[in-house]
Amino acid sequence: MEAEQAREVIPHGDPIALFQAWYDEARETEPSDSNAMALATATPDGVPSVRMVLLKGYGPDGFVFYTNGRSRKGQEIAANPHVALLFHWKSLRRQIRIEGVLSPVTDAEADAYFHSRARDSQLGAVASDQSAPLENRERFLARYEEAKARFEGGEVDRPEHWTGYRVVPSAIEFWHDRPYRLHERRRFVRDESSAGGWTSSLLYP
Repeated sequence: MEAEQAREVIPHGDPIALFQAWYDEARETEPSDSNAMALATATPDGVPSVRMVLLKGYGPDGFVFYTNGRSRKGQEIAANPHVALLFHWKSLRRQIRIEGVLSPVTDAEADAYFHSRARDSQLGAVASDQSAPLENRERFLARYEEAKARFEGGEVDRPEHWTGYRVVPSAIEFWHDRPYRLHERRRFVRDESSAGGWTSSLLYP
């Protein structure tokens, strides 16, 4: 037992490669939405809010999701680009926390992803004033039907305020469940002066 507990399961190295390995496993084991992640934003005064969004791309340059830029999170992002992400894969008993600063994706990237979505999802994005007060659901459905009629027979135009954001990570923390709550945590911090561009250390669980 002691030897097994002492064996580290989160190695130092490239945190993006480690993320990919864990994410690939999660895609095989999670029953749904293995790409779901909690996104925490805050106002300039530090008032936080959090919600689930879907990861739509990742790599050394960051982690990408898409949303309505006029929504509450879009407005908070515009005022304060510092955010945090959390992946929790219960089937694997693992978590990954990511801290960083957001930057918008290019219009070409936003267009490409928008038009890869189901047409009904595109129309829903056109019809929704996300986070704004809604008098009743019938009004939203009527706006959807209006958008459907407007774009009948043609391509749905991506609203200018519907776009994507890339979280450029400054820190990535991996958490792995271990027996008797003797869990393992390793935090990577971006450091361009070090080999590989990252330093890391274990943390008490």
